[in-house]
Amino acid sequence: MRPSRPSATPPVKIGEFVRRRLREIKSTPHDLAEAIELPVSYVDDVIAGSRVVTPGRSDVYSRMTSFLRLGRNDLLNCLPPEPKPETQGPGTQVRRLLLALCEPRTAEQLERRQGQRGAAAEFTEIVRRLLDVAQGAARRMLDDHIQLRLAATERHTTYPLMRLSVLDFLDATPASVTPDGITEFLTPRIARWDVELSTGVLRVVMGNSERRSPTRGRVLAQRARAAALEAEGQAE
Repeated sequence: MRPSRPSATPPVKIGEFVRRRLREIKSTPHDLAEAIELPVSYVDDVIAGSRVVTPGRSDVYSRMTSFLRLGRNDLLNCLPPEPKPETQGPGTQVRRLLLALCEPRTAEQLERRQGQRGAAAEFTEIVRRLLDVAQGAARRMLDDHIQLRLAATERHTTYPLMRLSVLDFLDATPASVTPDGITEFLTPRIARWDVELSTGVLRVVMGNSERRSPTRGRVLAQRARAAALEAEGQAE
């Protein structure tokens, strides 16, 4: 008999709710991790309350809802209120990496303005908009499991860990984005950017992060297919 659908109402926290639901359907965090194709550490973080699963940002919310046999809004009702937008800017290393992609004259202007009133907020907003562009490309990558498997093969990592890396970047803000996130997801996608400081108009020249030689592309595709077949065999 299928377990009855629970009602999730505040003040139940999402971690408590997921833990309880896993027990009700006689499943484990490992089972849920396999269903959402992420490391079990991700599920552990959700249960511990250190990660928030929000709808719309990725496929995790819908996959988790389906596996736990929940209504569309059951997990949503457990989420904490949306935090206020951060005003803190990026770290020094992230700022340096981003300015290296900026048109030299504009980069010099931004450096001269550093420390002036309003300059920090101005640069933080630029970073937010650059992240929006790169995160849009990363979100499309998350939807393409073949491209994601190829990326995992290139980085000598697993498919679940590669998915987690993309999700972490999608959650990044100007204050929390890491240098690794910039070099792995933003730099390959944004070749150059510029901003008109008087108007705030941002211009972005996209890079071709998918360019590969035909031979290398075929080898990576073969490896990804072999890894997928191996994973399916283990699942059986």
